[in-house]
Amino acid sequence: MSEQTSLEIAAQAARLVVEEGMDYAAAKRKAARDLGRRQGRSAELPSNEAVEDEVWDYLRLFCADTQPAELHHLRELAAVWMERLEAFRPHLGGAVWRGTATRLSAVLIDLYVDDPKAAEIAFLNAGVDVDSHGGEADDGLGVLTVAEFSRALNDTVTLHFIIHDHDELRGALKPDSRGRSWRGDLPALRRLLSNPETAP
Repeated sequence: MSEQTSLEIAAQAARLVVEEGMDYAAAKRKAARDLGRRQGRSAELPSNEAVEDEVWDYLRLFCADTQPAELHHLRELAAVWMERLEAFRPHLGGAVWRGTATRLSAVLIDLYVDDPKAAEIAFLNAGVDVDSHGGEADDGLGVLTVAEFSRALNDTVTLHFIIHDHDELRGALKPDSRGRSWRGDLPALRRLLSNPETAP
């Protein structure tokens, strides 16, 4: 794939991420189709970092007045849930952690557990309406999804809790190619909330 083609796909994917709340993988595939590019291996699509660069550009150009406040509210909501689920070693990931989230973004929280069923039982015992489905996100053991109305956003926010084996935590903390983390724990999230200009 030429560099120009990769940039075109990344820019189109970034628009889909911001305007439709798509995750990076789905946005890259759809962008390639929309631009009439042949579907090849995922390795032939632009990297997540390349898409993220384009997302930042798009946010600065079109969402500078609204996105910072929306991100703050989503991070506050994530912190509440991470406090509730502290026993399961929660780590915030995705756009809410990386700083590119808007009101359309789902909150992605990884849980690292000794017993895969324990987290779901905790939700049920707390009376939380949760949708449980198989492990299709990040090769996790399963995904628990909660929809919660946010007064601050006047909208419903989707939270995905991705269940991982406890032993996967160390590998999950490896940084990206630029040395930035892909996820962070509750103390790290609190630091971002108190100093939003800090990069994860």
